[in-house]
Amino acid sequence: MDPITLLIILLVILIVVIILLVFWGIYNKIIRSENRIDNAWAQIDVQLKRRADLIPNLMETVRGYMMHERGTMESVTNARAAIMSAKTPQQSMDANNMLSGALKTLFAVAENYPDLKANQNFLQLQDELTHTEDKIAYSRQHYNDSVLFYNNAIETFPGNFFAHRMGRKAREMLQIPEESKAVPKVSF
Repeated sequence: MDPITLLIILLVILIVVIILLVFWGIYNKIIRSENRIDNAWAQIDVQLKRRADLIPNLMETVRGYMMHERGTMESVTNARAAIMSAKTPQQSMDANNMLSGALKTLFAVAENYPDLKANQNFLQLQDELTHTEDKIAYSRQHYNDSVLFYNNAIETFPGNFFAHRMGRKAREMLQIPEESKAVPKVSF
């Protein structure tokens, strides 16, 4: 075999190896990105479950004080049930937003009950829910960051070439409902 033929064969083998390494790297990047999204959603799910588990204790604490606030109590209970039965991330976040609204109403109504506001259990549960809300907000941000990273990986070259062949599609970010985006009006 002459040196030119040997050089061509080595060059072809090198090019094939480089292409395989690039494919391997991009494939692994896409898989790691998908796993990051799944992990981020699992973290949100943990916080939503924790929050839903706090609701029965809160409701039991509030029940004795707020006998006349049946509608408020039912809306919190219904929102909790919606979280527990949600099947998709967006359904969970919609139910979460519904629960947030119901809890805001519950805490606003609680202002009318001074004994309830002074109840140590109520204050502790309110504090735990506030911390959980913060964790949910952080987890949502992490989820959306992970989705952005993944979508960028599969929508830019050369990732889009491989992602299309792998059957990967862009994921949706969690959205904030329009009513939550409204700026609160403050008046004196």
